[in-house]
Amino acid sequence: MNGIDKCEYLVLADMSTVNENWSRRGNERSRLSTLIRYVLASAACLMAFLASARASYAQVPTYEVTPTESSIKFGVESSVSIKGIFEKWDASIKFSSRDVRSAALDIEIEAGSVDTGSHMKDNKLKGKDFFNVKESPLITFQSTKIVQTGPNTFDVEGNFTIRGVTKTEKLTLTSDSKGTPTGSLDGTMAFDRKDYGMNSNIPFIKIANHVEVNVRLKWRRVSGPPPLFQQ
Repeated sequence: MNGIDKCEYLVLADMSTVNENWSRRGNERSRLSTLIRYVLASAACLMAFLASARASYAQVPTYEVTPTESSIKFGVESSVSIKGIFEKWDASIKFSSRDVRSAALDIEIEAGSVDTGSHMKDNKLKGKDFFNVKESPLITFQSTKIVQTGPNTFDVEGNFTIRGVTKTEKLTLTSDSKGTPTGSLDGTMAFDRKDYGMNSNIPFIKIANHVEVNVRLKWRRVSGPPPLFQQ
């Protein structure tokens, strides 16, 4: 019997005593004393539960991504250079245990925040032939599986959504630190734009199908122990 179950047993036992005393005794003092014991036992159980939850939570690494020191960029081979950055996005790294492979990486990008340095290119990319930001304002990546491929490298499989189309893609990540309070993750993901319905070119610009996304996430550990890497 664990601590919580034991608490429940003691509380139920006291409740039984309360009922027995109320039904068999008419002594007001006895009933009050038993009721007080029941209230104190319930409070003790609640405190034990909260302490257990806090202890469990404290064992899980908690990370925070710092957008001002991070970036999400993309590039595609074309007759005229097309490279850009997304100005508005959010990312989170959450762990369910200390095992580094238990991490979940979520990235959410505002497609309309694309910046290539050219208003013409930006407007075309935001249009219906490419990102189609009016109908699909967000580009997202949600990890589903993390495999450690080296001392500090990972293959992260996830659901990549753009233009409302979702497919499984792989983000290759490299970590620059182990056990430190701060660090960064650098990753690359490549996809075929035509898989997501982006079949057009920009006028007078021929664009390749292969698009490469480069992610740099600067993070800090705000609580909990560092994650455990495979040796």
